[in-house]
Amino acid sequence: MKKTDISRLDTLPGKRIKPGETFKFQCHEKLSCYNLCCRNLNLFLYPYDILRLKKQLKISSDQFLDTYVDVVLRKDNYLPDVLLKMADNQEKTCPFLDADGCRVYPDRPDTCRTFPIEQGAFFDAAKNKTRLVHFFRPPDFCLGQHQKKTWTTNSWSMDQNAALYNQMTVRWAEVKRLFESDPWGKEGPYGSKGKMVFMAAYNIDGFREFVLHSTFLTRFKIKTALIKKIKTSDTELLKLGFEWIKLMIWGKQSRIIQFF
Repeated sequence: MKKTDISRLDTLPGKRIKPGETFKFQCHEKLSCYNLCCRNLNLFLYPYDILRLKKQLKISSDQFLDTYVDVVLRKDNYLPDVLLKMADNQEKTCPFLDADGCRVYPDRPDTCRTFPIEQGAFFDAAKNKTRLVHFFRPPDFCLGQHQKKTWTTNSWSMDQNAALYNQMTVRWAEVKRLFESDPWGKEGPYGSKGKMVFMAAYNIDGFREFVLHSTFLTRFKIKTALIKKIKTSDTELLKLGFEWIKLMIWGKQSRIIQFF
């Protein structure tokens, strides 16, 4: 996620697709460019991406983070980003690409799922709401952009089963934009508070252990029905994590979690 001046939206690369507008695209194995887009990527992983990928791979959050990601802190940003680590081969392919295609396809990341559309999150301060903006931006080599199949951003999202991914990306964008300011002071983003925030966002297994087996539930008031949900639902637990970050670091009031 990169910050952009809203007045510059129409100057950004790609064609902006406004609500109701259409674009043409279709990807299939008969195209000579098939899977070429899965190479040498700077692919940001969002918290929900990692939740789904580690479950698909049947490994722990710790194993996934240790094996598949690079953690980077960009200039003028006070919370590290997580990027997918490319394979150590000549083409720097996605680590999940094999001879048969994408081996994590049902749980592929939001960016892959939404391709060739790129998304941005626009925060409306007056309404205190975040909404997605869309750009049609396939690479030049992509032959799918010359196919005749017509989509809207909504129909494409439905076809790719991207609705929940998009919703979770918006939720994360609302958290991430807060870290345009420095909340850490001398401790920095890799201090104890920063590590807790990173865990709540990216290490769902560690966060569940923290919530259920520390003093968390004696310090924070959460409805019994939600406690039952987070014991088994990674998605509900992640939503709780987002709310906890906003409350603990930024003092933002929450409907689902409060101090006793």
